[in-house]
Amino acid sequence: MASSVLVDIEPSGITVVAINRPQRKNAVDPSTAKRLYEAILAFEADARQKVCILTGVGDTFCAGADLHQVTQTDHDTHGENMQPVKGRNPGPMGPSRLMVQKPVLCAVAGYAVAGGLELSLLADLHVVEEDVVFGVFCRRWGVPLIDGGTVRLQAIIGLGRAMDMILTGRPVKAEEAFAMGLANRIVPKGESLRHAREIAHQLIAFPGRCLNTDRRSCHYSAFEASSFQDAMAWEFEAGREVIQAEAIAGAKKFSQGLGRHGNFGTTNKL
Repeated sequence: MASSVLVDIEPSGITVVAINRPQRKNAVDPSTAKRLYEAILAFEADARQKVCILTGVGDTFCAGADLHQVTQTDHDTHGENMQPVKGRNPGPMGPSRLMVQKPVLCAVAGYAVAGGLELSLLADLHVVEEDVVFGVFCRRWGVPLIDGGTVRLQAIIGLGRAMDMILTGRPVKAEEAFAMGLANRIVPKGESLRHAREIAHQLIAFPGRCLNTDRRSCHYSAFEASSFQDAMAWEFEAGREVIQAEAIAGAKKFSQGLGRHGNFGTTNKL
């Protein structure tokens, strides 16, 4: 029997994590949540892996939690994935409580709704297919957002737009998602994973410590900083450490003629 989570670790440094329950529209049950959590932790721990792509097998990213299973079993609200937030412990959808330490892209086809929407919000960039639908569809059934939906969504698209999605539960399609900032690229049906891989290769070509430091600073400013001054200080101190490690050598390459006029065709890895 095939695993409900497929992991493809590429020598190039790209890890693809795919939800593999197409018969359930990739809805996540507790065992799948655990496998997703473990896959993301393994990606973080592997120094050879630089970028993760989160996706779903088939024509749907993820329809949320598996409500069929909830109705057919004694739902334990004290189970392993229903514990209070304690650092980086697993959530109901698995890795939803993590601030992943390296870039994550999301390749989204079809529906990314309810817990599936929350799971997609782990990503830094969303490559969506033209038929995509985002939505808080669980609004209809009294199922709350407990996997970061109320925390991450408003940070990505703003409070007003997040309230619209969260309170009404209405579907948001590709063009509107792009206008909101929830989608970063719109691609033809069946092409999201390929395009996400192309972006991942672009990221791998950049000096890695600088990229991850700037990424972490954005997250700190959005979710952890106590003030504007705190965020600015964090950015400066973290960035100063990168100057000796990467920036001086990078500036030397530029002075030698590489990357002029905004040219990204030259490999930037130091």
